[in-house]
Amino acid sequence: MKTRSFYAMRITSPNFKEGTEIPQVNTCEGYDWNPPLLFHDVPKEAKSLALIMEDPDVPTEIRPDGLWVHWVMYEIPADCKGINEHAPPPGIHGKGTNGRTAYMGPCPPDREHRYFFYLYALDMMPDWPKGMTKEELHKKMEGHIIAKAQMMATYKLKKKIDYPPKQ
Repeated sequence: MKTRSFYAMRITSPNFKEGTEIPQVNTCEGYDWNPPLLFHDVPKEAKSLALIMEDPDVPTEIRPDGLWVHWVMYEIPADCKGINEHAPPPGIHGKGTNGRTAYMGPCPPDREHRYFFYLYALDMMPDWPKGMTKEELHKKMEGHIIAKAQMMATYKLKKKIDYPPKQ
């Protein structure tokens, strides 16, 4: 997915730094609360934002593509400065790999996994259907992305649990 220009947009969290571990409270071993996120330097031309969180380290026995989408959000107002922990985010929830239209915290079945948070600035405020998948969102965003930011964090289970988690 190509962006039209380069902006120094960033995404951070007050609870963890790039490359460090996501707090247990934000995982299946905690309360499964979405982590707080902060959006920095969103281009003034942006009309809306979209957010995707995914895990590319899933064993292929569980997912042949090795990818688990944990969170999809879109139609976030461009002036949004971030998302509070365990609070309803502004915008529309898309559908994750588990079929839920809500945040699903890290719950890696085998080892430490990486979790990527992608923030997209769009040149439009869409009126898209609720519950879109990551793939559907990517198609709709095509040609409208003016900036993209990413942050990566990790998580490894502290105790053995049954996988997949019960819904």
